[in-house]
Amino acid sequence: EDPSLERHFKGHRDAVTSVDFSCAKKQLVSGSMDSSLMIWSMKPQMRAYRFVGHKDAVLCVHFSPSGHLVASGSRDKTVRLWIPSIKGESTVFKAHTGTVRSVHFSSDGQSLVTASDDKTVKVWTVHRQKFLFSLSQHINWVRCARFSPDGRLIVSSSDDKTVKLWDKTSRECIHSFCEHSGFVNHVDFHPSGTCIAAGSTDSTVKLWDVRMNRLLQHYQGNSVVNSLSFHPSGNYLVTASSDSTLKILDLLEGRLLYTLHGHQGPATCVAFSRDGDFFASGGSDEQVMVWKTNFDTDYGDVVKPQKYSSSVDGTHGTGVEMDCGIHHKKTKPQDSGKTHEQQDEESSLANTLEQILGQLDVLTQTVSILEQRLTLTEDKLKECLENQQKIIQNKTN
Repeated sequence: EDPSLERHFKGHRDAVTSVDFSCAKKQLVSGSMDSSLMIWSMKPQMRAYRFVGHKDAVLCVHFSPSGHLVASGSRDKTVRLWIPSIKGESTVFKAHTGTVRSVHFSSDGQSLVTASDDKTVKVWTVHRQKFLFSLSQHINWVRCARFSPDGRLIVSSSDDKTVKLWDKTSRECIHSFCEHSGFVNHVDFHPSGTCIAAGSTDSTVKLWDVRMNRLLQHYQGNSVVNSLSFHPSGNYLVTASSDSTLKILDLLEGRLLYTLHGHQGPATCVAFSRDGDFFASGGSDEQVMVWKTNFDTDYGDVVKPQKYSSSVDGTHGTGVEMDCGIHHKKTKPQDSGKTHEQQDEESSLANTLEQILGQLDVLTQTVSILEQRLTLTEDKLKECLENQQKIIQNKTN
C-alpha cells in the first residue's frame, strides 16, 4: 500500500524549516521562517501551541528522547529549550556567533549538539546548558550535526561540500567524506550507527559505511535534497527536495520506491516518527503534512548484503553492497525463560524510569528558567541602583 496523506496543519506564516515527532507520537513540532515554533497535537480537534521567543527565523527543532523538552535554533544566534506545554516556557542561551542551523539531542537526553554559520559544531549539557567543547575544522557554514545512536560519534555536514565524522571523546575528526560536489544540506546516522546518509545541492543522496569509510550507495535525483530521515528499521530513507517532492528509497533493493507530491513549492524538511508508522514534512508553502507510512518493514531476520543496479524515475542506485548488519523483526520473540508477570514488571519499571527522567528534564528546565528570571531581576536592580547613584551625584554636584 502506498504512503497516504493523513493530516495537514496550517498555522505558520512563512516557510516551514524543520519538523520532529515526540517519542510517544502525541505531538509534532515545527519551526518556521516566521520566527515561531508550533506544537501540533496528533489528537483530532486539539489546539496547536505557538511558541514565540526567537527574534528571527527558527531553522531547526528537535524533541528530547523523553519528549519533555524541545530544542530550537535560530538565525538570532541563540538556542532555546522549551517545555512543550500550554505555558511555552523556555530558557535561552547565546550558542554561536552566527545563525544556528541544527540542534540535536543525544539518545540519553543529556547532551545537545548544535551547528552554525560560524563554521563550528558545539556540544552542550542539557542540564543548565553548559558549554562543553567546539569542533572547528569546517571552512564554511555547518548545516547539520547529529549524534550517533550510541552517542560516541558526531557527524556534521557543511557548505564546504564535506561530511565530517568526529569522535566525541577525543574531539578529533576521524574522517572527511568529500564525494559531494555541492553544499551538504543534511546528514544523519543509520539506526544501526554503522552508516550515514547525506543529501546535497548536487541533487544526490550518498550513504557511507563509517567503519570502512567507504561509499555504499549513491542516488542521483533531479533536484536539491534539503532533508532526509531514516526509517527506524533502517530499510528505508525518505528525502525532501526542492522540486516539491518527497522520495522514499528502498535501501535493500537500492531503488526509488515512491515519489510523493503534496507540497506546493520546495519540500524543506522531513522526519519519521520514532516507530516509523508516520512521517512528517514541511515546505515553503507554510504547510506541515503528516503521512501514514503503510509500507511493510519486515524483511526477515537479517539484512543480507546484496548487489544491485537500478534506475527509477531519475534516481539511480549504484551497484555496491549495502550491509549495515542489522536484524529486522516486526515482533520481538518472547523470552521463554521469563514469565508474563516478570515481563510486565520489567515493562512497568521501564515506563516508571522514563517518566522520572522526563520529570527531571522538566524540573531542570524550570530551575533554569527561574535562574534566568533571577538574573534579569538582579540586573534590573543593579541598573536602578546605578541610576539612583547618578541622580544623587548630579544633585550633589
